[in-house]
Amino acid sequence: MNTTTAKDLTMSSPEPTSSPNPVKPTARRPLLNDKARTVCGSLALLVVFIAAWQWGPGMLGMPEYILPNFMQVVREAVVMWNNAQLLQHFGITAMEVVFGFLFGALLGLAVGVALGLSPRAEAMLSPYILALQIAPKVAFAPLFVMWLGYTIYPKIIVAVLIVFFPIMINVLSAIRTVDPDMVNLVRTLNAGRWQIFHLVEFRSALPALFSGLRIASTLSVIGVTVGELVGGNQGLGYLLVDGEGQGNTAAVFVSIVALTLIGVVTYGVVVWVERKVLHYLPKANTSTV
Repeated sequence: MNTTTAKDLTMSSPEPTSSPNPVKPTARRPLLNDKARTVCGSLALLVVFIAAWQWGPGMLGMPEYILPNFMQVVREAVVMWNNAQLLQHFGITAMEVVFGFLFGALLGLAVGVALGLSPRAEAMLSPYILALQIAPKVAFAPLFVMWLGYTIYPKIIVAVLIVFFPIMINVLSAIRTVDPDMVNLVRTLNAGRWQIFHLVEFRSALPALFSGLRIASTLSVIGVTVGELVGGNQGLGYLLVDGEGQGNTAAVFVSIVALTLIGVVTYGVVVWVERKVLHYLPKANTSTV
């Protein structure tokens, strides 16, 4: 009589067969990448804002002379384009913003580097620079108009005064916080004073410089607008005052939107240059906002 043992059953039991090429589940790719989703979300918010602007005043029962709807502002923009030389005034304000921004940035960079390299000079000049910053720029605008007349120069000077301080402070702080070990390392390689500044100090200050430039790009629009509001016969600030005097709220909104557009373009150019210059830094340090 044959008897089977557990060992025989184990040896005779068939082994499970495995597929030589197991099929792996494929992950579904998202229809849009992160950047596209961000753009779509931003455009959706813009559409919601325009829709609220178009139908919100009517739903709230607000008269048009207080808050005109979006299409009324668009129609007023077309009228101003044809009759009020909107493009010419836009170009004048944009030119003043660009020159005020560039001159203020260069002045802030030069003073920030000089004070950062010379603590004694900073101690001597910082009270006067602080007093200049505290003094309201609106108070200077009429004085510049009295000196220079109704030209573009008072607006540019006001923009320079506003742009100067944030860039100067950022550069000064960056120069002061340079790693001394890096400076000593370059000195051991027989580097001169200019080489130390060029290779270590200035390059270390570049991120802070572009942070100041971002702030200054928006402040330059404010400075030019203040100058045009106080004393000007050209530019978007002049159109804004003219629309206010006529009780034309839509024209005021057109001027505000045009000024905002100049600021956005200026800020975008600064961000683009920053990404080109600081391409070696992590993207988190060169974000858009």
